Order: sequence, then C-alpha cells, then structure tokens
Amino acid sequence: MADAEVIPLGTRGRHGSPAGSLDGPPSVPQQQPAVRAETTTDPVSGAEKTAPRATSAPAGTTTMPLSGRPGFPIEELISAANAVGRLVLGEDGERKLAELLALLRRRVTGDYTVDEYGLDTELTDRFLLEIVRPLATTWFRVEVRGVENIPADGGALLVSNHSGTIPLDGLVTMFAVHESTGRHLRPLGADLVFRLPFVGEVARRAGATLACSEDATRMLGAGELAGVWPEGFKGIGKRYSQRYKLQRFGRGGFVSAAIRTGVPIVPCSVVGAEEIYPMVGNVPALARLLRLPYVPVTPFFPLLGPLGLMPLPSKWVIEFGEPIRTDSYDPGAADDPMLVFNVTDQVRETIQQTLYTLRMRRKSVFH
Repeated sequence: MADAEVIPLGTRGRHGSPAGSLDGPPSVPQQQPAVRAETTTDPVSGAEKTAPRATSAPAGTTTMPLSGRPGFPIEELISAANAVGRLVLGEDGERKLAELLALLRRRVTGDYTVDEYGLDTELTDRFLLEIVRPLATTWFRVEVRGVENIPADGGALLVSNHSGTIPLDGLVTMFAVHESTGRHLRPLGADLVFRLPFVGEVARRAGATLACSEDATRMLGAGELAGVWPEGFKGIGKRYSQRYKLQRFGRGGFVSAAIRTGVPIVPCSVVGAEEIYPMVGNVPALARLLRLPYVPVTPFFPLLGPLGLMPLPSKWVIEFGEPIRTDSYDPGAADDPMLVFNVTDQVRETIQQTLYTLRMRRKSVFH
C-alpha cells in the first residue's frame, strides 16, 4: 500500500502554522517617566510651595502610574489583554468568547439536547474537543495518516492500541477523527470510567458508552463510528520497557459485534503516546486501597509532585489502516469462537506491524 498522506492536525488541511498562532508578539507597555515632588521658595512672599517634576527613572527600573492618575497606560493594558485573548482563543477570540457565553447560557437554561447514548454534540464540539486541541496540535504535534480509510458515513469500528499510563491517547484520537472527518468517534469504555465522579458524566457527554457486546452492537447497527481499545488497563499500565508491545486483545467481543452488524473494522496505530509518562514502577498496595488498576511511578512522579503530572511533549503519529471487511460473513458467524479469534488476531497483528514501521520511520521521540 502506498504511503498515506500526512496531515498535521491544527492546520485544517493547510501546511504551516497551527490555527490560533499570533502574527507577532504582544505589545509591551512603554515605560513612563517617574514623577518627583520638588519644594521651592517664592522669591516675593518667602513661602514654600511644592510642585511635581518629571525625572528619569534609573536604568532597568519600570514605573507604573497609579490607577486614576494622568498617564495610566489603559491603551497598553487593553492591547495586552487582546493579545492574551488571541493567544488563548485564537485570532477570532471575540467570536469564540461570544459563542462560549451563549453555550453557558443554554447550559443554565437547559436549552440543549443529547442523543440516546448521552452524546451532547454542542458541548463536545465547542468545549471538550477545544480543550484537547492545543494538547494535540501544539504539545504533541499530532500527524494523521490514512484518513481516507475511515468511512464517511455508516457504522464502523475503530480498533486502536492503548498506552500512556494516563489514557490521553483516546482523547487525542477522538479529536483527530473529528478534526479530519467531521465524525464523532464513540468510545467504548471500561466500567471504571463511568464509576469515577465527574469523569463518568463527561465521558457520557462526549458520546462514550460501556464496552459491552450489547451496547457495541446497538451503536454499530445505528450507523455510528465506535472506538475500542482492547488492551484496556493492561495496555496503558504496562512498564516503559514493554512499550509498543501489544498486550492481549481480550476475547474478541468487539469482533463479534462487528461481524454481527457487518461493519468494517479500521485498525488504528498510535506512536508517541508511550513516552508521555514513562512508567517505571507501580504501587500495588495503594492501588488496592484506591480501587484502581495501578498507581504509576514515573521518573518525575511522585518525585516532583504535581509538576510530575505534566506529560512529556513527544511527537505523535496516528495511522488508520485499511478497513477489514466483515460483511461477507453470515451474522451467525459472530458466535463462532474460532472465526472470532482469527479476525481478532488479524486486527492485532496489523496494528503491531504498523507500530514497528512507524517507530522505524520517526527520527526521535520528540521529532
């Protein structure tokens, strides 16, 4: 197969600077002259009087007049605020701010809708995915290959490797799919995701549902683009020494759902996520106490405290492989364990070989 086209995320199909970059540095308030009181004697009456006199400030000293006095740098402050707004919201910051306020107003009044799975399209598009945008386009500098392999409509199952200690790869893949195709990737998540306070509700709003055969079959049959990460916690919780070595893909329940509904399976390979939190150890006792699969130890966490939670800026590549068709099978074949195993192994081997190829092609972890 010929090399897929490489699309840097954030450029919206154009090569160049990411969306939201500034044309120039923000303006800096100019230094104002210092004002010093000077006492003089009237030559006629002999009375003393005080008058202000401008003096030059010492080199390297910045003076700032008090609010309400002549010389208050209101224009410079407005310019700086506008620069910060452009930096955070992009060049069309005013429009985005107005849209955000309108979104908040609808949240408060309850003027919004969700689908039968809980997806809130407006909240996801205008808020949740926009939070992921700078992480994907600026920090990880994600490149996408093989976008043409994602069906433009109809049901399909995207199957990806899982890594990174903290599952940011799922969020970034959701953003990459939506940015490249306009479709919403509907994650099939573990039950732990929906038990976590706040996280479970946000996952539902983003369109996630429980990773079970019934929900997967219903979603794929309705023409949705679903996503599954079969390695689960074994994938994201593996040590750095095992990076890019796929773990067991479970019992192949996702393959059964795809065969039963006749939708294609799209293999997805993510390179770069393994290096964001290099996991060198685990704290099993604390994990059992907190009822978590693991409590990671990295070179920076917990040694550096909250600073150790900052992911390393590794370079990411996401490649979508050629779809594996399942519409040639009889729906009853979904209950054939040998067929399900063979298709599962085919998907796993495709992703593994792609991971090896992408690793060999990249220059370094951060480039």
